[in-house]
Amino acid sequence: MNVSTGPVEFEITDPTLGALNYIEHGYPSPLVRWHCHNEYELHYIVASSGKVFVGDYIGPFRPGNLILTGRRLPHNWISDTPAGECYELRDMLVQFEHETIEQMALQIRELRELLPLLDEARCGIEFFGMQAQAAHHMWAIRDSSGPTRLGYFCQFLHELARCPDYRTLSTTCMETNTDSADLDRVDMLLNYVTVHYQEDLTLGRVASELRMSDGYFARFVKKSTGNTFNELLTRIRITKACELLSTSDRHITDVCYDVGYNNVSNFNRRFLDLKHVTPREYRAEIRQRLTRGGGDAAAHDDSTIPDRSTRRIGSTTQAVGRSMMRGNGLAH
Repeated sequence: MNVSTGPVEFEITDPTLGALNYIEHGYPSPLVRWHCHNEYELHYIVASSGKVFVGDYIGPFRPGNLILTGRRLPHNWISDTPAGECYELRDMLVQFEHETIEQMALQIRELRELLPLLDEARCGIEFFGMQAQAAHHMWAIRDSSGPTRLGYFCQFLHELARCPDYRTLSTTCMETNTDSADLDRVDMLLNYVTVHYQEDLTLGRVASELRMSDGYFARFVKKSTGNTFNELLTRIRITKACELLSTSDRHITDVCYDVGYNNVSNFNRRFLDLKHVTPREYRAEIRQRLTRGGGDAAAHDDSTIPDRSTRRIGSTTQAVGRSMMRGNGLAH
C-alpha cells in the first residue's frame, strides 16, 4: 500500500452521506496525516501501536485505544511498524456534526445528557476500560444503516457520557484554521521527529529539513502544535521511554540513550518534569500494577499515569452526576 505524497488538505465530509459517516482504513494509508475537520470523530484502533497526536498532546496508543476529538481539533496516529509491514484494518471511526446532536437534543430531552461530552471533546477525550463496548458498537455501526445505525450510535455515546474512567488530552482546545500547505508541513514535521527522535535533533536541523528559517520554524511549531520544538521532541522521547520502561528490563541508562538523550541527569529531569515521577519510580509503579492486577505491561503503561496535559475523573458517581448536572441546558 502506497502513502500519498501530495498536499494534505482540510478534510471535508460529503453532507449527502447522512448524519453519521463511518470510515475505516489500514496502515500505511493516505488518510494517516496531521489533519482536522468540522466534525467530531470517534476513533477506535484495531491493530498496531505507536504515537497519537491530538492538539498539543502526544502519547501512546495500542489496539483498543478509543479517542473522541472535537471540531477542528488537529490529530494523527502514527504506528511504529517495521518497514514494509502493513495492516489491512487499523482504524474504525465515526464522524458526526455538532448540529446533529444539538437539534436532536432540542426535540428529545433524554439526549441532552450527551452535550457535556461534546463540550469536553473540544480538547480530545481518551476513554479507558471501553475496549469491548467500543468494538461491539463500531462493528454494529459498520454493519447497519438507517435508524438501526443511529440507535447503535446514540447508545454508544450514552455509554461514553457515563464512562467513569477517561481523561482530556490537549491542554489547549485548539480549533485550527491552518491551511492545507501548513497542515502538510506539520505532517512532515511529526513524521520526521517520530522517525529521528533518537538522533541529535536541533531546531535548526529540522527547520532546514522543512526549508524554513529558524525563527519562522519556531513560531510555526508553537502555533501549529501548541508545543515549542523542544517540548514536542521531549514529549515524543518520554513517551517512547515510558514504553521501554514498561515493556522491557533495559537499564534506565540504556533507555536514556535509546530515546536520544546523552545525559542521564537531563533525561531524569525531563522525565520528572513531564510525568511527575522518576523513571525508576515509574517502572516500580508499573510492576506494582502488574503484580496486583496481572496482564501484560503494555496494558499498564503511560496511558494510566497522567502528565501535566491530562486529568482524570475516577468514579461513576462523579461522571454520571456531572453529566446530568451539566446536561440540563443546551450547549451554545
